[in-house]
Amino acid sequence: MPLLIGVPREIAAGEKRVATVPEVVEKLIKLGFKVAVESGAGDAANFSDDSYRAAGAEIIEGAAKLWAASDIVFKVSVPTTEEVGLLREGGHLIGFIWPAQNPELMQQLAAKKATVLAIDALPRMLSRAQKMDALTSQAGVAGYRAVIEAANVFGRFFNGQITAAGKVPPAKVFIAGAGVAGLAAIGTAAGLGAVVRANDTRAEVADQVKSLGGEFVKVEFEEEGGGGGGYAKVMSEGFQQAQREMYAKQAKEVDIIITTALIPGKPAPKLITSEMVQSMKPGSVIVDMAAERGGNCELTEPGQVVVKHGVTIVGYTDLNSRLAKQSSTLYATNLFRLSEELCKTKDGIINVNMEDDAIRGLTVIKDGAVTWPAPAPKLPAAPAKAAAKPAQAPAHGHGGGGAPASAGKTAAIFGVAAVLFLLVGAYAPAAFLGHFTVFVLACFIGYMVVWNVTPALHTPLMSVTNAISSIIAIGALVQIAPPLNFMESMDRPDGWIRWLAVFGIALTSVNMFGGFAVTRRMLSMFRK
Repeated sequence: MPLLIGVPREIAAGEKRVATVPEVVEKLIKLGFKVAVESGAGDAANFSDDSYRAAGAEIIEGAAKLWAASDIVFKVSVPTTEEVGLLREGGHLIGFIWPAQNPELMQQLAAKKATVLAIDALPRMLSRAQKMDALTSQAGVAGYRAVIEAANVFGRFFNGQITAAGKVPPAKVFIAGAGVAGLAAIGTAAGLGAVVRANDTRAEVADQVKSLGGEFVKVEFEEEGGGGGGYAKVMSEGFQQAQREMYAKQAKEVDIIITTALIPGKPAPKLITSEMVQSMKPGSVIVDMAAERGGNCELTEPGQVVVKHGVTIVGYTDLNSRLAKQSSTLYATNLFRLSEELCKTKDGIINVNMEDDAIRGLTVIKDGAVTWPAPAPKLPAAPAKAAAKPAQAPAHGHGGGGAPASAGKTAAIFGVAAVLFLLVGAYAPAAFLGHFTVFVLACFIGYMVVWNVTPALHTPLMSVTNAISSIIAIGALVQIAPPLNFMESMDRPDGWIRWLAVFGIALTSVNMFGGFAVTRRMLSMFRK
């Protein structure tokens, strides 16, 4: 019997997201599940009950009734003690849990003999897990919204302008931390026309910052900051001192600072001190995306917008809820992809396969037994390098010397080709010989040009082959230029040449139009 997925209304303060959307409800039903949504669950994200009904979901009045009826519960925010009490004995719960920060919640869920999949525990280093990575999708939305909030309280344009009333310089934005949220903020700020700078403890993100239009500001201290799984690690005191000096310099120069630095399981590191805030220009803005974990700025007040020393400090903890419709749609898609992995048979029955590294990482409680933390996933071993082949000694003839076999084969081929050319030159007409020579040279040059191109460049190469095909088409048009009557042409000596020219034009036309069509599609992927 297919399982029922229940989607309750979120009761956390300020939470406007919903765990699934009508578009995804239809996909879940195609997987074999039944879907029930608590009445009003999607109102704050602009998804009405009627839109859920139209998608095939059942609307249930009241949280208690929905939780009791659901085999699987999809949630966004961490469940409260009251919600855990509503969970069916032996039921399934999927959502944000943060097991390291919520040990009491873990014990309450275990007492319910529940199976709990924490979407925040996904092993992000697995490439196939990216489609289920809700942390990444939500961080991208938050990074975008942080820039919008900064623009809302900033007193100038982001982009520079020259007007009749005077020149407006572009805003200077510094982004501390170039993870997913930071990169989203960089792209958004650069798109608005600001001068963007960014820093991260992980040196490998420098190219990503530059590709989005930002400038990577390096700390003058050599230390790698990658902590595994896409996160940063706690840096040494020497690095932190050099980093503080760099931040102090940027604070004096920029108009907007957006901080994104977080380390899993730890309070947010303090990057922007009170003295740095004092050194900023009046009217400057700080958006602290780490406010929920204490904030990266010493003067941040979580959930509030405050003005200190003439600087507006935005400490919102609900950036995702301020784009509730977009956040909900992305999160619902992540849960749908997870549902596909759990229900590969498409019969509405899930299989929590503990042999699957991605599912094992997500599963923090299985049938009441705490299984968190999960063991490190088994990453595929790097392919072994092929052993170097020993150099082969050149073959020697009876005279004590000789050329390698490959050179001899090449010489034989050239010898045969020379004999053929000699025969053609001796017996063929002079006009044919000239055309034949051009034909052979064209084949050779075409072979050498196309064959030596890297396979990754074959699609761009179509633009070049289109030009070559146009030359062939022009030559064929010259051959069929005189008026042509099909019956009379068969009796003329050049009739077959003309019909071959027509055939050649047809083939080159297909190549040209097809090549341009493929090239157009390729270029459209890089356009906004």
